[in-house]
Amino acid sequence: MQSFRYTNLIVAAGLFVFGAACAKKQVAVAPPPPAPVANNTPAPRETTPPPPRETPAQPVARSAPSSYPNAATRARIDELIARIQDAYFDYDQHTLRNDAIATLSADSKELAEILRNYPGYKLKIEGYCDERGSAEYNIALGDARAKAAKDYLVNAGVASAQLDTVSFGKEMPVCTDHEESCWQKNRRVHIIAEKQNS
Repeated sequence: MQSFRYTNLIVAAGLFVFGAACAKKQVAVAPPPPAPVANNTPAPRETTPPPPRETPAQPVARSAPSSYPNAATRARIDELIARIQDAYFDYDQHTLRNDAIATLSADSKELAEILRNYPGYKLKIEGYCDERGSAEYNIALGDARAKAAKDYLVNAGVASAQLDTVSFGKEMPVCTDHEESCWQKNRRVHIIAEKQNS
């Protein structure tokens, strides 16, 4: 019986020592994370990148049109002018008649296309009158007739800068008889190529 108490005592003492050892043992705890440090730099802004700059389109290099046509083209211009013929007007009028419009329209489109390539090449539209009326009045009337023809050709596509006008009034008649059939021939516009500086 004595040995039983002794054994219990040893067991109790062992438990006490073991318990005391366990009570003193500290559990390792992870240290808390450091407090965040205040940062005075501003947070980056979310920005969208600027759109790429478009490079302006480079103009296509075009050869400058020649200001004076070659001999073959000049011959074609002369042929067209000759086919346009003179446009005639009624007495004391500068409005284009239907037959005058038909005359001017015959080859004016082709003429306009050719002249577009030669901006320095010019035509002259001459205005004429019959012998009746004063010289001053007929100069003004011939000028109005030349301008009416020029307006028509500009509307057909000929550049205005390539058309000059001049009035000869009752000077330089094509017919000198003193009758209506002759006077009608003198009431006209005539187109020529100006003398060019080649």
